[in-house]
Amino acid sequence: MEPIDMAELKARGPENKVEELRIELYDRVNALGIGAQGLGGLSTVLDVKIHTYPVHAANRPVAMIPNCAATRHAHFVLDGSGPAEFEAPSLADWPKVTWTASKDARRVNLDALTPAEVATWKPGETLLLSGRLLTGRDAAHKRIQDMLEKGQKLPVDFTNRVIYYVGPVDPVRDEVVGPAGPTTATRMDKFVEMMLAKTGLVAMVGKGERGPVAIEAIRKHKAASLIAVGGAAYLVAKAIRKSRVLAFEDLGMEAIYEFEVQDMPVTVAVDATGKSVHQSGPEDWRKRIVELKIPVHAA
Repeated sequence: MEPIDMAELKARGPENKVEELRIELYDRVNALGIGAQGLGGLSTVLDVKIHTYPVHAANRPVAMIPNCAATRHAHFVLDGSGPAEFEAPSLADWPKVTWTASKDARRVNLDALTPAEVATWKPGETLLLSGRLLTGRDAAHKRIQDMLEKGQKLPVDFTNRVIYYVGPVDPVRDEVVGPAGPTTATRMDKFVEMMLAKTGLVAMVGKGERGPVAIEAIRKHKAASLIAVGGAAYLVAKAIRKSRVLAFEDLGMEAIYEFEVQDMPVTVAVDATGKSVHQSGPEDWRKRIVELKIPVHAA
């Protein structure tokens, strides 16, 4: 959580071994070409911090990935003087964010989607989804699995539909839904074969890459896996025009909702042939880094 100062460090040069190691790790990680959200690029990490303490070898931490928790913590002290009070941040302190779709983005009508159209999507392509979008996460998928194993009819028709891995937050004031960012897609990998083979589903939207089991199921059924922008739950929710619960209401935010979305931006992560942009993107950028002769800190 410390300030990002890598640019200043590299400009003045390292003054000790720890700072040398920071720069080396920073350059070497970015030279992997992983990029933002794993799609390939020059910026995989913005900074590297190293703290040194005398500790027993068995207690050494290896890494910390704060992820969603980075903005979900508060510090307070209970000293017996009364309840701890927190002042809500002013919305005026937030920058005004605007977004315009790329002219190369492909618009997709979810209400008329066909497997043939899904098969034309390419890895790395930006899609703008409009129409009715289903939602479902771990608990909903597990219940679907249990119902299918018992031979029960599902309460939702998934034929030629797209499911969004999200647990929307309750709306406040005039919101349709609260923040509705994607959850990690790999958690649903074990359900992909079932959903594609037995429900008629044609595509999924989540966050991050898919594992080999999911990719093979996607290739087998000529489906697709898409990714919404991680870490921008509030902005993603702006694309949602209507929301209603279709099934499993007792699961709360894990229920199956139906969103009506307009120009919701997503990226094709895995296409109908099983090609994953999380594999091809970094590979392409590693080659480009060499071709562009971008300097990498030597060992």
